[in-house]
Amino acid sequence: MRDPISSQPYKYDQKKENRFVKHLIIPADMKSFRKELWFETSTRRAFLNITNQVEKCLSESGIKEGLVLVNAMHISASVFINDDESGLHHDFEVWLEKLAPEKPYSQYQHNGFEDNADAHIKRTLMGREVVVAVTNGHLDFGPWEQIFYGEFDGKRRKRVLVKIIGA
Repeated sequence: MRDPISSQPYKYDQKKENRFVKHLIIPADMKSFRKELWFETSTRRAFLNITNQVEKCLSESGIKEGLVLVNAMHISASVFINDDESGLHHDFEVWLEKLAPEKPYSQYQHNGFEDNADAHIKRTLMGREVVVAVTNGHLDFGPWEQIFYGEFDGKRRKRVLVKIIGA
């Protein structure tokens, strides 16, 4: 069996209980790229299309085949993939507010000296990260797919990690 990216063979090691563990032989041209994107919204909640920033990171990395991970580095923010359509974003906001309303703050045990329990729940619902295939130096999306940063407790700086691996 061969690795589909490098065409190099997989190496198998026999371990305890007759289990086999697959180890990928990493090609010499395998690269890793890391960059932090910073965002500060003027509102408590917002959805920002960050596809162009991620594409710029991919271009900077020089990686043509691999994977890109994009994840929110804060517990009250999210990264997700969907369509860039304002009606849909409004629907997300309405749905999230029904499931985890911001107020009254007293409805959440978490809210003692903080008032952001709803933001934690909204982040859990929308997700922490996305992984996108990289093919021929481009993000390998389906139709209409875009990457978004979801902010649920804004008005302060937060970061998103972009990690790209490949060749």
